[in-house]
Amino acid sequence: MPRSRTSPATVQDSDGLAVPRRYWAIAAIVLAIAMSVLDSSIANVALPTIAHELRTPAATSIWVINAYQIAILVSLLPLAALGERIGYRRVSLAGLVVFTLASLSCALAPSMLTLVFARIVQGFGAAGIMSVNAALVRFTYPQRLLGRAVGINALAVAVSAAIGPTVASAVLAVAPWRWLFAINVPIGIVTFLVAIYSLPVAERSRRPFNWSVATLHAGTFGLLMSGLQALAHSTSTALAIAELSAGCALGILLVRHELDREAPLIPFDLLRIKVFALSIATSVCSFTAQMAALVALPFEIQRLGYGAVAIGLLMTPWPVAVGIAAPIAGRLADRYPSGLLGGAGLAAMSCGLLLLALFPQGGSAIDFIWRMALCGIGFGLFQSPNNRTMILAAPRARSGAAGGMLGTARLLGQTVGAAAVAILFHAFPQKGSNIALFAAAAVALAAALVSTTRLAAKPAAASP
Repeated sequence: MPRSRTSPATVQDSDGLAVPRRYWAIAAIVLAIAMSVLDSSIANVALPTIAHELRTPAATSIWVINAYQIAILVSLLPLAALGERIGYRRVSLAGLVVFTLASLSCALAPSMLTLVFARIVQGFGAAGIMSVNAALVRFTYPQRLLGRAVGINALAVAVSAAIGPTVASAVLAVAPWRWLFAINVPIGIVTFLVAIYSLPVAERSRRPFNWSVATLHAGTFGLLMSGLQALAHSTSTALAIAELSAGCALGILLVRHELDREAPLIPFDLLRIKVFALSIATSVCSFTAQMAALVALPFEIQRLGYGAVAIGLLMTPWPVAVGIAAPIAGRLADRYPSGLLGGAGLAAMSCGLLLLALFPQGGSAIDFIWRMALCGIGFGLFQSPNNRTMILAAPRARSGAAGGMLGTARLLGQTVGAAAVAILFHAFPQKGSNIALFAAAAVALAAALVSTTRLAAKPAAASP
């Protein structure tokens, strides 16, 4: 591929950024991804309050969550592809600006319709951040230290995803719900100022951006996710089936159009790399199990007889354990195979989930806490090595596509996990949370088995 003209700061031929710019860059990358991931779940706790204040039905308020998630999913891979063409730095900075301005709009929204529209725009901004996050990490750190950089990034993602309800509860204890969004504004401004100084500039592709394929992709994922959410919340079974059918039809057209292209929007070229495909499958399964567990656990803790305050405290060991394990796993990933580390971590997570599902009525809080910590340690041990493998398995020119798939796998798993728990709650009103934990344990074990198969695959190595 011919080389495109780039600025003197371009890092396509260098091995990461020099210190201290490297530290400023990773700080901006981590702050941006933490904000965007946290906003996926931070509004859940406030939905009843938002619905009451804006005078809308509870069922309608769910779109405050769905609009954000669907907007990210439909735009994540197109923005990753755009990043390869106009620069990862530009897409990230634009995403930060859109996310920050949309957060302000959410805080000032006078109606539910305005809030949902602002959440859609905020989702597009978050997708800009997420789509190029992994690519920026790859060009920020030298390859020999990439594992620890991915560990720091994975820590931010995992902890942000897990502590959303806790952060929301803390904010709502001292301020109105609008501050859940307003707090992003000063953080977003500071992050932008740091990012514009420090983020790396990478070589760009000269391939044109295919807008028709991006539209087809958006229609496919939008219909599939909307249909899945409608099915999970029993909004309208007929409408849900129609949306899912239309999404599948568009998906078939998308696959037929993109399958044999040189650099497709959905990176089939990367999925032909065995270790990359196995890492994506592991990621989808693991995040499905994680989200299913995190949605079900508050209800399961309540079913076991604990109150609202205890629920928050008993949920805390999971993200704390992830915070301890993820950086350690990142360092280990520079020395040991991700298939081994990921398999061991997911097996531990599966064991912890099974022990939680079997937790007896009247059991001690200490016994519940160490089971939660085991899940967190297992998940933290898996995520950093898995992400490192995905990033390095892709050629440097396709770092954006690899990062886009990394984010898509996470969001797809989380969406499926949350929807599956909602369906189980409808099918088993009394013990749905308990059955969901058994199901999550089974999915985590399946992910562990998929992870270990990577030991027989060709190890990931930096590609030209």
